[in-house]
Amino acid sequence: MGKKNKQKKRKKKNLPKELPEKFVERLTNIVGSSTLTRVMKTFVDKPTTFRVNTINAKKKEVGAALKEHNYKTKHVSWYDHAYILQNQTKRGLTELEIYKEGKIYIQSLASMVPPLILDPKPGEKVLDLTAAPGSKTSQIAALMEKRGELVANELNKVRFFRLQHNMQHLGVLDPQNDWEFIMRMEDGSALCKEYENYFDKILVDAPCSGEARFIDGYPKSYGYWSEHKIKQVAYRQHKLLMAAWFALKPGGVLVYSTCTMAPEENEARISKLVERFGEEVVVEKITLPQVESIPPSVEWKGKVYHKDVAKTFRMLPTTEVEGFYVARLRKVA
Repeated sequence: MGKKNKQKKRKKKNLPKELPEKFVERLTNIVGSSTLTRVMKTFVDKPTTFRVNTINAKKKEVGAALKEHNYKTKHVSWYDHAYILQNQTKRGLTELEIYKEGKIYIQSLASMVPPLILDPKPGEKVLDLTAAPGSKTSQIAALMEKRGELVANELNKVRFFRLQHNMQHLGVLDPQNDWEFIMRMEDGSALCKEYENYFDKILVDAPCSGEARFIDGYPKSYGYWSEHKIKQVAYRQHKLLMAAWFALKPGGVLVYSTCTMAPEENEARISKLVERFGEEVVVEKITLPQVESIPPSVEWKGKVYHKDVAKTFRMLPTTEVEGFYVARLRKVA
């Protein structure tokens, strides 16, 4: 008899039905036992949120279109162009002309924060090092009023083409080519070597373990989580952050952000950068009075971080917004 050509089926991993016990234990140490109950209630589906794309539309125009179709929204107090959908579905929103024409963009509230902290200005040279799918890239372009130079980089080929599609849809990449918008598909570390001391502003929205996006009862969101994975992504984050610092000009600003709770991916990365470059790094205090926060982790598992990590920002997760970590760093000559 001939050899059987049947391939062995890969065993499916049995995913846990509840948030991993080890994750909850770590979370308790991060947010504190008094805050844990509140935070645990936030691992749910978030409401649909969106941003007016000021490249293609004005807020008044979008408001009129929503009113015409009886859409009720809640304005976000800390960002003039952000809204929470209250009485319709996400699918319904995507069927409106204002969505199809790229006048609004569906985006989580937390992910709108890093570009606001970066504060890019028209005429500046800006790098979005890990850009796909383009939520923050398009927001940066809007804040720059499409004047200056914006480099958007994405290593993954599939994600790169998604980024390209979104940039066309939102008017960032247009046939007139009326500003210097460059898309690259490179390893971030290699790309930064081409731009020594070049950029005024850099956003490193780092790939992470995604803990703030866990949904309790939805195993695919947390089933592959482990402390080993945290260590793996922390190493990648370290390389990206070091490379980005090389590409930042003296006097320039770098914003580092993640959607995870893990100190190894957050405060530890900033502490390591400050320890490596010393007085060349100024950690600037972030204050967002209308956004709830919790104190950054100044130590973790016996490791005491640099005192300046206390100036970084941890968004407190709620039922409307995910937890997020943001640091703003300035490079001194």
